[in-house]
Amino acid sequence: MIEHLASSRSKSVMSVAATSFLPFHCASIGEDEISAVVEVLQSGWLTTGPRVKEFEEKFGRYIGASHSLAVNSCTAALHLALAAIRISEGDEVIVPTMTFAASGEVVLYFKARPVLVDCEEGSYQVGPEQIERAISSRTRAILPVHYSGYPCDMDPILDIARKYDLKVIEDAAHALPSRYKGRTVGTLGDITCFSFYATKTLTTGEGGMATTENPEYAERMRILSLHGITRNAWKRYSAEGSWRYGILEAGYKYNLTDLQAALGLAQLVKCDALRARRVSIADRYNRAFAGSDAFGIPSVPENVEHAWHLYVLRVQASALRIDRDRVIEELKQRGIGTSVHFIPLHLHPLYQNEFGYRGGQFPNAEERFNEAISLPIYPSMTPDDVDRVIEALHDVASRYRR
Repeated sequence: MIEHLASSRSKSVMSVAATSFLPFHCASIGEDEISAVVEVLQSGWLTTGPRVKEFEEKFGRYIGASHSLAVNSCTAALHLALAAIRISEGDEVIVPTMTFAASGEVVLYFKARPVLVDCEEGSYQVGPEQIERAISSRTRAILPVHYSGYPCDMDPILDIARKYDLKVIEDAAHALPSRYKGRTVGTLGDITCFSFYATKTLTTGEGGMATTENPEYAERMRILSLHGITRNAWKRYSAEGSWRYGILEAGYKYNLTDLQAALGLAQLVKCDALRARRVSIADRYNRAFAGSDAFGIPSVPENVEHAWHLYVLRVQASALRIDRDRVIEELKQRGIGTSVHFIPLHLHPLYQNEFGYRGGQFPNAEERFNEAISLPIYPSMTPDDVDRVIEALHDVASRYRR
């Protein structure tokens, strides 16, 4: 009987492994997107032009923001946002250590200091207590990151910003579309920055958007996004444009192209439906692992709507004989692609060598990092694909239980 069970289990694992590899992500691109891009190619206007303007306007209406600026990445949007509030050398910006490289490095572009802070206990999100403890006389801004797709607790963060006269630049790379207490992310802080990278709910391949209610911030970001030259400089190649332009200040080459905007416009129409599909996959994962002692499911506050850019499962080391890294390898052997989000900034050589951060300094973030596995969650996953992920994880838990 034991031999029979072992043999059956071995065959099961082999059959899973023999199946084609299920990637961590696959972009949801259909005929609408292809047709939109072909139409731009046939129009003869490939770079920043009328499609970008249309994308900005429609995205702004979708979010409910007064001003939207399309750029070539969320990193560019964050850089421009800090430039708009005039961050300068020696200033400090509070940044969660649990984030991607971009959130911290844009602060370094100004020779300012990213002041890293820990997650809240039991969460991947930065909290108001961590932020307030890090404020100094040099602090100019708070950069909360809406990790995985649901917002930080923004009301107390905004209260702190008002108390100390600080600006709030939201890194919403994961958070389209999401809501906080009924309010859309993109309308909460001073400036909000979105990502349209290939893995995001809405993709332009590479791309980003900055939204704000402040017209002065919007104008400065727009000018800086294209070499610091006068507004609507792209029109100089159109019938209503002029060859003459003026450089107002040193800017950057951060503009989005019409090719990318066409892709974004086609995706924007589907954004709610794409999120709904992610929600349904997350619900299946939650039901599958809710009673597991080996894996912990995400905890989501009741007052938010999650974008589910990421589904982050936590490996409960006390229940297994293997660690998170080995679980990832076991899943890979079973044909399941995964990722980890993120290695906290304070563990990287840049932040240790330049600013003296050390391992152990932010224990909540380190604990969460050591447990985290990001599972596949994208709209084109079939029910069978989701079942494969669930079955593979259950098999790993069974095989390596303590």
